[in-house]
Amino acid sequence: MKDVNTKPTGMNSLGLKFSVVVFIAITVAGLVFAYAVLWLQEQALTEQQLVAVQRTAKNYARQLDLQLADKEKSAIFASQIISRYLISQTATGLNLPRPGPDNMVREQDNFSAALIPAANLNANSSVIFSHSRLLWQQLSPLMLQQFSAFYFVGEHQFIRVAPADLLGQFKPLHNFTTDIYYREAMPENNPAKLPRWTPVYYHPLWHEWVISIVVPVYIKEQFAGVIVADTALTDLTRNSRNIGYWSRHIQTLLFDSTGNAIKAPADSVSHLVAPNTRYTGEQISDPALQTYISQTLQTSGPHSASSNSYLFAAATLKHLDWHVAVYQDKAAVMASLNQFRGRLIAIFIIVAVALAALLHLISYQFVLKRLHRLSGAVVKLSRGDIQQVNLDNKKDEIGMLNRAFTGMSAEISQLVTGLNARIAEKEQAERAARKLSKAVSFSSSGILLTDPDLKIEYLNPFLTELLGCDERSVVDQSLNILLADEMEQLSIEISQTLHERQHWRGDILLQHQKLPARQFWVSLAIAPIRDDIGNLLNYVCAMQDISFIKQSQKQMEHLAYYDILTGLANRSYFRDQLRKAIAMAHRGYYNFALLYFDLDEFKRINDTLGHDAGDELLKEVARRLTSRLREEDTIARLGGDEFAVILSGIKDRHQASTIVANLQQAFHEPVKLGHHDVAISASIGITVAPEDAAEEELLLKHADLAMYEAKARGKNTFHFFSQDLNDAANERLQIENQLREAIRQNQFLLYFQPKVDIRSEVIIGYETLIRWLRPDNKLVPPAKFIPVAESTGLIVQIGEWIILEACRFLARQQSRGYDVTLSINLSVRQFNDQDLPLIVERILKRTGVKPRQVIFEITESMLMGDTDAAVNQLNQLKRLGVSLSIDDFGTGYSSLSYLKRFPVDELKIDRSFVKDIPQDRNDMDIVAAIIAMAQKMNLRVVAEGVETAQQVEFLRNNGCFEVQGYFYSMPLAEQELSQLNYIVNT
Repeated sequence: MKDVNTKPTGMNSLGLKFSVVVFIAITVAGLVFAYAVLWLQEQALTEQQLVAVQRTAKNYARQLDLQLADKEKSAIFASQIISRYLISQTATGLNLPRPGPDNMVREQDNFSAALIPAANLNANSSVIFSHSRLLWQQLSPLMLQQFSAFYFVGEHQFIRVAPADLLGQFKPLHNFTTDIYYREAMPENNPAKLPRWTPVYYHPLWHEWVISIVVPVYIKEQFAGVIVADTALTDLTRNSRNIGYWSRHIQTLLFDSTGNAIKAPADSVSHLVAPNTRYTGEQISDPALQTYISQTLQTSGPHSASSNSYLFAAATLKHLDWHVAVYQDKAAVMASLNQFRGRLIAIFIIVAVALAALLHLISYQFVLKRLHRLSGAVVKLSRGDIQQVNLDNKKDEIGMLNRAFTGMSAEISQLVTGLNARIAEKEQAERAARKLSKAVSFSSSGILLTDPDLKIEYLNPFLTELLGCDERSVVDQSLNILLADEMEQLSIEISQTLHERQHWRGDILLQHQKLPARQFWVSLAIAPIRDDIGNLLNYVCAMQDISFIKQSQKQMEHLAYYDILTGLANRSYFRDQLRKAIAMAHRGYYNFALLYFDLDEFKRINDTLGHDAGDELLKEVARRLTSRLREEDTIARLGGDEFAVILSGIKDRHQASTIVANLQQAFHEPVKLGHHDVAISASIGITVAPEDAAEEELLLKHADLAMYEAKARGKNTFHFFSQDLNDAANERLQIENQLREAIRQNQFLLYFQPKVDIRSEVIIGYETLIRWLRPDNKLVPPAKFIPVAESTGLIVQIGEWIILEACRFLARQQSRGYDVTLSINLSVRQFNDQDLPLIVERILKRTGVKPRQVIFEITESMLMGDTDAAVNQLNQLKRLGVSLSIDDFGTGYSSLSYLKRFPVDELKIDRSFVKDIPQDRNDMDIVAAIIAMAQKMNLRVVAEGVETAQQVEFLRNNGCFEVQGYFYSMPLAEQELSQLNYIVNT
């Protein structure tokens, strides 16, 4: 065999690859470290420079503010001296120059110059003209040290100015009162008589840009003129560029509240400016500076910022609406740092190269050389030259590899012996295969072998016993022969799946060969058997009998889709059938009707006879309804005493009415519950699809609305859905939303109907009635919103408000000396609220009314549910000292045995018994009986709805002396009660 080269070259060498990796790793780590250091240094330098810029901006602003403050103090001091001096002078001993050819009086010395039109000379102006000369001789040397011009302008077109040579620039016809510096000091513009800084403007006399401090001068409370001290804009901005002398990169900027820079304009531009023009500044072209200035103007106080362009800081001047900005070019600051960055990177690269070279030499000497020797030994071993192997035996990893290689060469000699052992193992495996074959034969699972075309080749005994056949009768037959007739379509699917994926798993129904009626479910798994090169030889089918599991699943499905109590479909199954019916209606097959049943008074039967009796009643109702329905109809129990029916193939509403009338006959016969014969009835709501709606939720909603309308019409009837019902439901929802808003905005009013003692014609009390006044000034009747408030629970909030406002009204009546009672109606929700006694107690304490004068009215139906709870609630209210009244007495279901348990103080005869007196003799007898019963039980009796004198007379003759009704007064607002012609009880 030809020897091969065992030493790798170039990039095939592990040593070279290792050196390259080390070089790259050191270089990347060094660069990352270098950039991190440089980034931190850059951040520190930026923060340091930004602090310096902030400090410079604050110092510059402080210096400029001090300069302006000194100027302002000097101007104020000079004005005070001038005012005091001029007040003390008189018009005697004046020496005035003669007017010139232009009729102007002029005067000039080394300190100042003065001018005034001769026509304007009078006693006051002459004093100011003459005596201001001496003042300017004393003040001008001091003032001109700080100002470019110092002058006084009087109201008679008089001016005295220093330095004196400025007068030569004056035009005799100039009107001082139109100048900015004069207008700023006039009384109408400066009523507070305070010194002011003018904006920068182009001076009409000196023809330069200035800013002036103006101080109004008053002599004996009369405006005499203005002291003006000018500072040239060039003087004010001259030192701004010297503020950063410590760094050649720093720059300064003054800008006003509009963001424009303040700089002295060039002379060529200034000559073109009109007098008294205000300085608008210069636009800043640098976008970065514009951004900083905009941020400064949006914040109050000092501002600083840093970006890729500048380090910027700004401060606000106190005396002027200006800002001082100091900024520095960030690139110039970082220039030296960039040079250091390049050097640092070069150093890291050199270090990486040196370390990589050193590591390459070390790795070759200690690792690669020994690996080359080992690879040579492997080549020799491959040629069979085992005796020539000579490797080191050091205690490192390569030494361990060498020892392993030496051991491996020794083991090769044992391979032949190992092959013999493997042959023996193969024979043992064959014996194990025979055992496995026997295990398949006696397995409790069905095992079946087929050829690639699914023709049966073998069945184990368990499967033949399960199928009731022998192996010879089904061998060479198709697998389909074992399947039940219902599985014909599934057999096609099995063939397709095996063709595509070579395996199949699922549940399938098999059929007994000798007893065709006997079928059973198995879990079938089909898998391929292939030879060594992957060719398909057979399919193996493993089966487990799962008939018991399928039976359990069927029972579970029945529990999932059918009601346990009645055996009818449940809500889930009903919704599925409803969706199918809607789909059929969409395709135009047929219309259908949806019926909602609700048993009338089922709760009363359930509470009276017990839940077991109620369950028996539901079973009997289900049986009767099922017996009167067609095969194609679906009936379900939705819950409680609610049933629903889908009537298929309905042509019109008349056909639906006929079927529903037949269903109602199921309720004609009473139901035997124990020893009781119970009469039953149902309220039925009907909607027709797709005429009324074609959507599931809408149909359910419409049927529900129709059912509630049937209940509202007296129960034991049926009602079809109409758009009016939907509109009423929408109106109810709208009222609910508006009612919540009314509670938040307190849109309710209380009206009061007087309760009169017919013996004395005296008002002895009132009944409280609520009214809802909407924002559009429309009153909503209580009958329209009270049922909504009751059903939504909002009546609890409204009721608490009624009790509070009613007690406040009663407190006001008591404060006027009236001894009256106040009746307050309680709703069902409010009466059942456990917190009601606490609420009443809190309101009584808050308003201070006498509890005995508060009467709570409760209807009979509110007391007939849970009588024990009702008695407990009444006793808790009674402990507070309030009175209790049963409202609408005689219209409910109460009995005398219940009545004597209730701690009530008053019975209120319902208006339905009073309205037909004296025409209806039965009503008269009922009213007389109620009055007599109340008197026997020591209860007060009140008649409501009294509207005629005959009714009053009848009640008086029968001993009922407390009445209320339209005969005496309709319900009135509190402010209208004073208009009644009845005396109020005191």
